[in-house]
Amino acid sequence: MSLAVINPRTGVADHSIDPVGADAVSALAADLRAHQRAWLDKGAEGRAGALRRLAESVARHREALVAALIADTGRAGLSAVEVDSVIRMLNRWVQSAPALIARYQASSQGTAIPSITTSTRLVPYSLVGVISPWNFPLLLSMIDTIPALAAGCAVIVKPSEITPRFIRPLMKAIVEVPELASVLTVIEGDGATGAALIPNVDFIAFTGSVATGRKVGESAARAFIPASLELGGKDPLIVLASADPENAAGIALRASVVNTGQACQSIERVYVARPIAERFLAALVEKAQAVRLNYPDIKVGDIGPFISARQADIVRAQIDDAVSRGAKLLAGGRVETLGGGKYLRPTVLTDVTPDMLVMAEETFGPVIPVTVFDTNDEAVAHANAGTFGLSAAVLAGTTEEAEEIAGRINAGAVSINDGALTTMVWEAEKSSFGASGLGPSRMGESGLLRFFRKQALIRQSGAPAPLAAYSEEALQR
Repeated sequence: MSLAVINPRTGVADHSIDPVGADAVSALAADLRAHQRAWLDKGAEGRAGALRRLAESVARHREALVAALIADTGRAGLSAVEVDSVIRMLNRWVQSAPALIARYQASSQGTAIPSITTSTRLVPYSLVGVISPWNFPLLLSMIDTIPALAAGCAVIVKPSEITPRFIRPLMKAIVEVPELASVLTVIEGDGATGAALIPNVDFIAFTGSVATGRKVGESAARAFIPASLELGGKDPLIVLASADPENAAGIALRASVVNTGQACQSIERVYVARPIAERFLAALVEKAQAVRLNYPDIKVGDIGPFISARQADIVRAQIDDAVSRGAKLLAGGRVETLGGGKYLRPTVLTDVTPDMLVMAEETFGPVIPVTVFDTNDEAVAHANAGTFGLSAAVLAGTTEEAEEIAGRINAGAVSINDGALTTMVWEAEKSSFGASGLGPSRMGESGLLRFFRKQALIRQSGAPAPLAAYSEEALQR
């Protein structure tokens, strides 16, 4: 049965997909497994060559991919950035994966027993499953896929049913690289398709909400396979008294509302020191009110619509809850319907309390709740409250002062004197704290190495010990 797909700018169902059923998922998985050995046998350099050709193919299909992402997400500039980021990601792993694999495949290491040496083989998982979200549809479909392919795995990807339009032009790019097309497929599907994927693969990589991630983790445990879960966040920003309030307001705004706040690493809570709070808030409100919607011209403006109308409802409910409990609305606050799309101008709230939904739950929208603090200890306690620990940020007059506070925050990555830097760099490995995820980092070297199991080869060059060496008499000497 076909599934209708809504255009986020018009509110109209102008696309449809045919979700792949459980039996078809099993058949696809079996086919990909059958070709994985030949892919592995190409070696790291051979696989890098195929990924380089995929980068070239994606570049040839760039216009169609950008158009699909624009229809998927309702924003133009970031859609182009997304495609270009995937091309860069491909080329990055092309350049780095072969040397990294060679370095970690250690050979002829000595042991405490002179006649025994060891070596380590990296053995990739045969088939990796990727379930990706709707906020950056192409990028987050490929962030796990590319290094898994470089490692020698076959991969099956199930993107979100909310933003599936890019799948067809991406598959056209993939089939132009035949050796890749035999070990990589991107399928249309819904939650049932994703659920069917897990028992058919050897490793599952999921990006999405905590609630769905918990279900994926439980299913992976039943299948006895590893799961890499990149989940939600409620990222805090601490603005110390030594920070420049005008500059801090600009950072807070940008880090909160890029992509309409629909990013895991968006700043969703701001804690500002009392001596600069008034100036910070004045600057933040002024900047927030100057932000432009990309309506009616998609190529003009700063932020676009909510990709999902359901997400607009979630954010509206959080704002209404906060205001009903005494929060003050200083900017924004009203979800607007324009041309059928759901838009929200940057929303600044003060007098918020920890029990409000906007402070306790992931928002995933352009909402900036601000709390004033009196001591640094108080700010750290606020930042560490709650169940999330994806990332955070600290602004101060010096790097050293910011880093001292950063070291006390329970988060996998902390931006120093900027915000949401995890969206800009890939080199630094980070763990997700708390409910924000499980498994190895997708950044840095771990982004590739997590797709390998290690096999030790242990060599005996001397005479193997006889049974007599373990006799009661021999062991008691």
